[in-house]
Amino acid sequence: MRRPTISDLARASGVSVATVDRVLNARHRVREETARRVYDAAQSIGYHAVGLIKQRVFEDLPQYKLAFLLQKPTQSFYQSFAREIETAARALTTARIQTQIEFPSAATPAAIVEKIKTLGARNQAVALVGPDYPAVTTAVEELKERGIPVFSLLSDLATGVRDAYVGINNRKVGRTAAWTIARTARQPGKVACFVGSHRFHGHELREIGFRSYFRENAPEFDVVDTLINLETAEITHEATLTLLQKHSDLVGLYVCGGGMEGAISAFREEGVGGKVVLVVNELTPDSKAGLADDIVAMAIGTPLPALCKELMVLMTSAIENGETAVPGQLFLPFDIHISENI
Repeated sequence: MRRPTISDLARASGVSVATVDRVLNARHRVREETARRVYDAAQSIGYHAVGLIKQRVFEDLPQYKLAFLLQKPTQSFYQSFAREIETAARALTTARIQTQIEFPSAATPAAIVEKIKTLGARNQAVALVGPDYPAVTTAVEELKERGIPVFSLLSDLATGVRDAYVGINNRKVGRTAAWTIARTARQPGKVACFVGSHRFHGHELREIGFRSYFRENAPEFDVVDTLINLETAEITHEATLTLLQKHSDLVGLYVCGGGMEGAISAFREEGVGGKVVLVVNELTPDSKAGLADDIVAMAIGTPLPALCKELMVLMTSAIENGETAVPGQLFLPFDIHISENI
């Protein structure tokens, strides 16, 4: 394929060749909105001087290094999360953002703390998805003592430890899952839920919301003991099969965290799709296929584009103005996915 020309770039960005030339050579000031449009078009068509255009567009803006510690690098959800972070960083109009996205080598406190310290040594603010271990709390407090803002994502840390929590209201998520099962199950019976770990506040809050809804509004259902699946598909698969065999009157199952692939495959294996109401979190290739096949009744999703956009603003604001400039919590409305709207 031929290399895109300046004329191609002008056409793609909806401006004149002269305007593109001004952006490239900084001969005359171009409105920021116009320059960004040229930059976005250059990225989309693969224009060879996109690096130079980026430098021209962002040269007068402050530069910040932001770090992000996620979980489960092989999971589709976290891969999407990483992509949305990069997209939001590129789209920010008030600063030039350099991102560092990392995953712990293991789910142990030592591995997570090691990553937190490494990221804190190289960046001006840190955001993380992590469990609430004392060692993690200590590492976060050490960063804050050095003036590095820390944000908890998806699952909160203790209030007062982090600068802010950014995510969805997990208690409401759990109640929504319970509402779905109570309203769509064919008859009352036993219901169950999986959590990855009680060290994740987000999972615990979802379980609390799940149980409280049934206790308050649907006491005719029997919520069995919560199961730990460590967010792995293999454990979830085997535990789901055991649930189905042990409780012939199981009418609903909610997977509070990761590992839903195992529940979906177990439902397929046992042919109980549509008979037992299955609610999961996040729209991934697996949950989307489950919705299409009427195995999954509902997937409750985190609005990653909106979350990452807000996160960039909060992190840069905390660097510029201190922790008093950011709210303690930012709840975003969650998405509801069913078979009819995927």
